[in-house]
Amino acid sequence: TCRRRRRKQWYQRRVRGPNGGGAPSGVLGDAITSTFSSFDKFKAELSALTVGVQGSGWGWLGVDPTTKRLAIAKCANQDPLLPTTGLVPLLGIDVWEHAYYLQYKNVRPQYVAKIWDIVNWKDIQQRYEAVLRQ
Repeated sequence: TCRRRRRKQWYQRRVRGPNGGGAPSGVLGDAITSTFSSFDKFKAELSALTVGVQGSGWGWLGVDPTTKRLAIAKCANQDPLLPTTGLVPLLGIDVWEHAYYLQYKNVRPQYVAKIWDIVNWKDIQQRYEAVLRQ
């Protein structure tokens, strides 16, 4: 569908970075540490939530536009994050089988573990800061 195609384009542009991976710094890094105790705990929580999506869907890091607090969430199938949870999407991990099947077969945990090597934290930080300015 059109919505699915737009989400896929968002994913390709926003998640992958040429110098991706590592941990975020600045206000985003501070917010992740404040919310989840550490980057490693955040990574473990979002990974577990994402791997646990039944069937197809997404694992998300989002920000509540009112409270400015970070939160993780999952959405089944094509359900969009903002209308279903009220969170503005910052990082989405696509767990539709076509996203990983050719390279990882049915080993979703391995795919999710490797996604952290390409996350575009610079782009995610810019979007987080834009929400903070609202």
